[in-house]
Parts: sequence; structure tokens; C-alpha cells
Amino acid sequence: MRIWATIRNGHRIQSDTIIETDHTKREQIDDWPALIGEACQALDLSRPVILKKHLKELHDFSRAVFKAEDFMEPVNFQRFEIEVLSDKSKKK
Repeated sequence: MRIWATIRNGHRIQSDTIIETDHTKREQIDDWPALIGEACQALDLSRPVILKKHLKELHDFSRAVFKAEDFMEPVNFQRFEIEVLSDKSKKK
């Protein structure tokens, strides 16, 4: 499974990265903060404040959006998004 992290301004992607995991389903991931931290490190970004709302969105919808207000430091973008990409080719 892969995790796609994007930094967006409006509808434009400013930068992005893909994190590979050994998990096959999002329900298997129990340490979301570590994966989000890894994505932030790859994008040279401080970690956002991760709320229960974000974890619920990841669990329910395979996607979470962090706004600029979710960061302790000032940022120069509108949204940081995390999306779970399933590897459909591995299921065959």
C-alpha cells in the first residue's frame, strides 16, 4: 500500500511524495502519526497537529486534509493532504 501526501494551494499541487508501506489494508495501520511524520519529513514540512477527526477520516475515507491552521508553525500553503492508495495489482 502507498500513502500519497500533497501540499496544495487552491487546486494546484505545490509538491508531493509517495510513502511505501508493507501494509495491505488501511485498517492494519496503527501508527498513522509515524507515517504522516515520514511524509512531512520527505516534504521538508513540520508535523501538523493530528486530531481524532483526521484519524477517523483516514480510517473511513482513506483521506485526510490538514489546513494551515493545523500546523504550529506558519506555512505557505492552504492544505496538506494524505491519501491512501491501494495496490490493486497485488491483490491478483
